[in-house]
Amino acid sequence: MNMSDLESLDRQENVKMGTYSPMEVYVSTSNQDFNCRTYIMNSCVYAPPSPQYLQKEGSHLKLLTSHRELLVEQVKNTQCILDNLQMNGFICTEDIEIIQRSTTKTDQVRKILELVQSKGDECSAYFTHILHEAYDAYIDLRPWFDDIQYTPLDTISAIPVINTDPISKYCEKLRCELGRDTQFITSYSKSEETPLENLYMDTQMEILNDRGESLGYLQSLDELLGDQGVFNQQAETIFITGDAGVGKSVVLQKLQNLWSRRELKTRAKFFFKFRCRMFSAFKETDEISLKDLIFKHNCYPDGDLDNEVFTYILRFPETVLFTFDGYDEIQMDSDLDNVPEVVSPEEKTRPLLLLMNLLCGKLLKGSRKILSARSGTEIQSRVIRKKVCLKGFSPEHLKRYTALHFPEMEHRTLVTDQLDANPHLCGLCSIPLFSWIILKSFKHLHSVYDNFELPDSCITLTNVFLLLSEVFLGHSTARPGLLRRSTRCPTETFKAGEQKLSAFARLALQGIERGGLVFSMEEVKSCELDDEDLHFGFLRPASHYDACEGSATFEFLHETLQAFLAAFSLVLDSKISPESILRFFSKCEYKKSSHLSCLSCLGKSRPRDKDPFQTNFQFTNLFLCGLLSKPNAALLEHLVPPVSLKQKRKTLKSYLSNSVRTHLKGLPRYPSTDIDGDKVHAMPNFLWMLRCIFETNSEDVAKMTANSISADYIKIAFCNIYSADCSALNFVLHHRRKHLGVDMDNNNINDYGVKQLRPSFSKMTVVRFCVNQLTDSSIEVLAEELTRHKVVKVLGLYKNHITDVGAKLVAKIIEECPHLSTVKLGCNNITSVGGKYLASAIRKSKSIFDVGMWGNTIGDEGADAFAEALKNHPSLTNLSLSANGITSLGGRSLAEALKQNTSLHIFWLIQNKISDDAASDMADAFKSNSALTHLMYGRLSLIISVISLKLFSHMFHICSMWLMENEFTIHGAKQLSEGLTNNTTLKEVKYCYKTRDVQDIRPSGNRERKRLQWKHNRVSVLKDRALLSMAQGRPESGVTCPSYPGVFLRVHQALPLKNIRMAATSALGI
Repeated sequence: MNMSDLESLDRQENVKMGTYSPMEVYVSTSNQDFNCRTYIMNSCVYAPPSPQYLQKEGSHLKLLTSHRELLVEQVKNTQCILDNLQMNGFICTEDIEIIQRSTTKTDQVRKILELVQSKGDECSAYFTHILHEAYDAYIDLRPWFDDIQYTPLDTISAIPVINTDPISKYCEKLRCELGRDTQFITSYSKSEETPLENLYMDTQMEILNDRGESLGYLQSLDELLGDQGVFNQQAETIFITGDAGVGKSVVLQKLQNLWSRRELKTRAKFFFKFRCRMFSAFKETDEISLKDLIFKHNCYPDGDLDNEVFTYILRFPETVLFTFDGYDEIQMDSDLDNVPEVVSPEEKTRPLLLLMNLLCGKLLKGSRKILSARSGTEIQSRVIRKKVCLKGFSPEHLKRYTALHFPEMEHRTLVTDQLDANPHLCGLCSIPLFSWIILKSFKHLHSVYDNFELPDSCITLTNVFLLLSEVFLGHSTARPGLLRRSTRCPTETFKAGEQKLSAFARLALQGIERGGLVFSMEEVKSCELDDEDLHFGFLRPASHYDACEGSATFEFLHETLQAFLAAFSLVLDSKISPESILRFFSKCEYKKSSHLSCLSCLGKSRPRDKDPFQTNFQFTNLFLCGLLSKPNAALLEHLVPPVSLKQKRKTLKSYLSNSVRTHLKGLPRYPSTDIDGDKVHAMPNFLWMLRCIFETNSEDVAKMTANSISADYIKIAFCNIYSADCSALNFVLHHRRKHLGVDMDNNNINDYGVKQLRPSFSKMTVVRFCVNQLTDSSIEVLAEELTRHKVVKVLGLYKNHITDVGAKLVAKIIEECPHLSTVKLGCNNITSVGGKYLASAIRKSKSIFDVGMWGNTIGDEGADAFAEALKNHPSLTNLSLSANGITSLGGRSLAEALKQNTSLHIFWLIQNKISDDAASDMADAFKSNSALTHLMYGRLSLIISVISLKLFSHMFHICSMWLMENEFTIHGAKQLSEGLTNNTTLKEVKYCYKTRDVQDIRPSGNRERKRLQWKHNRVSVLKDRALLSMAQGRPESGVTCPSYPGVFLRVHQALPLKNIRMAATSALGI
């Protein structure tokens, strides 16, 4: 081979570059002997060979040679390779003996590579095929196979590969078990189970930091196990939270199913799933070891006499993935302070303590855990690696989910049209569980009755579960062989199934009262239910997480269904007095110091301050209100004596009225900063009250509630408000006679919720819907309603999905609402087009004084438009254009506008791209502007040396100057100190510089107290003793320099003393 041939060979083998050495080779064939010159590649950087390359003669020999180092490092199991090579005649027993004489695995792998390569390309190809087919034995090689785009030769793929590795065999068994358990979504009965693949739909998965702030959304389930959003690298638990019915369990089921099919992007060899409620099913005296917990409640390895599988798990815990579903369902009545930590995997202990030690990393440290719980369940951040909140279906998700249920276009269009006409019903369908019930019920009832349609009135959650119960009862009462009926009669269905409904309801109530979610067969039979009744659909088997030695156990289809049936029992049972139906309200009363303390491993063990089943109590109360509402009286009068029904309804209404009045009086009041008047911050319990009032459909209670809100402003932010809750809020607020400010920031109301609030906008002076996933569709509703009533004063819409279309509508609101003073539109999708609309409206407004546009992309064109708005504006005092992609071009326009402005006090421009090209214009502007008091610059690449003299010598009215994270030089710092000489009002300077040699900062001649903040910088030549003291121990409080009374210096994020030196020698005369 000549050197000239190497380039083409490199292209053929996809080698990017390499170095070669020449060598003479003697070649002997059957026909002739000859010498040839060749070149040996000493080193190379290669790209993956193509699949076609691997099909060529001799290609696998080359593949093993070029990747020898990686294979020696990654191949851990040699026995499986040797077994398959021997079974298929590639090697003999003597070869195996020679290889096994090597004491280390790496040496054995080297000898195997030498052996298979000596036997030719076919043996090398089969060796590679073994690594590929024995998936779990060589799982670390999966990325390598992806890189080389491995495709086996047809002749090689026909040779069988048997995975003889015990670890791999157990992994395969686990995959089969998980695949079988997670294949179907539970439906009405076993005969109607639906494949998970056919109905699964991703929900909105919001990533939260350790303070609960949003970091965006995951795009797929694969990202759940990735590094995005990780805030604690040392922790091992991914925490999934969300409200009831939002799909936490189904998400875990999908993860398990993906792993079983090798489609989950993880290197986990073992996947163990648990339901947390099983830990409450154990007896107090039960003890179990980690080994028993893992194998007994998943599956045991076959023929593992040497305990290899468990030994491997202990040696390589990073290959293990756990899921623990429903952490909020755990009951913990005892104090676990004195229970010792479990660090031995062989030691038997209480199951709950075993769970605690797993979550904390005391056992199997390095394993990954995914933990789910309802919203409000608190776990200390030190054990959480990553937090994800499920937000349910977006409108787009709902459309796709509806299409999965109704593949036929005719039915899909019928359902979609009915949903679009009913925003409240769409709001309910944003919760996956409720969407599943509504769509499945529609599908069933539409197949049974002619012309069945979804209710066009405001359907409540109670109506949804009545619909589900009707379907369940209809399965048993339907007469076979009949054609579709023309009329639907729910009363007839419930009357026919009354006896069984009462039995299921009694069982549900017993479970709620004792905090139980799992029922034994004895408990089921005690309620006069037999095996035949289990096919109704209310109950399902729960033996896969039973702790009762294999005896049959059952659970309700969902906890909310159990709560609904428990409420039904309170209404149906004539032995329960009217006063007794309120038994669960006392468990949910508002307390100022309610804090959920979870397991002792997540903090110091102490008794819980609220019952872990409080949400179930809340749902039971809510369904009680719905069942006793007047609209459902016609149904219940056939099931309950009218006198009893009337008494229970009267008792409930009286209790609700008194509770709401007492609750609202007890809310703390404080002055509002947005409008004149008082503000109250309602707690999540207030939301449950609104839901209950809405379920009762009582206009009297709603009016009383509306008029009992004596404050001018109510804040219900961070309360997990969903779009369907907006109907409940509107049901109350539209009765209010006075105006009211409403803050609903950081909830999940989306476009459906805004549509449901239409009647209430006539009363709202403050409309704060920040961080609520609103689109332009919501802004269209707001524009229509707010411009009609013209009472709004504050409009908060930051961190939504508003585009230029929505910005144009907001501009209309600004122009036409004469009292509007504050508009917050930060962090949306507004470009220069929308920026121009908004700036034009702001320029015309005489009331606007605070505008927030941070985090959009208006650029220089938008900045030019806002510059025009600033000129001679009569009222605008606060403006933020930070993080908008503004360059020096836009900066100059803004600087020119400031010369003609006397109203602006606070101006934010941080995180833009303004450079020192605009510095001179800015300095001239500050000379002319006598109103600006706070200027925030950051990440502007602005050189202070150009502007400092002009800036500080003439700004007599600016009291605070922020120039953080800029590129200030030593020259600029000196000029800053000189600029301070003639300034008599500047109180605070915040700026950053990137120099390592700052000296001679002398703020002489200024008698006013100055605060200089050196933020996020490394500084040098520290000699001042006062600054030394500050750097060592008081970086936040700062220090007054002894040589210059009145000069106050502070260092943020002080470095260790040996790394901090600040220029003070010549500046302070020390």
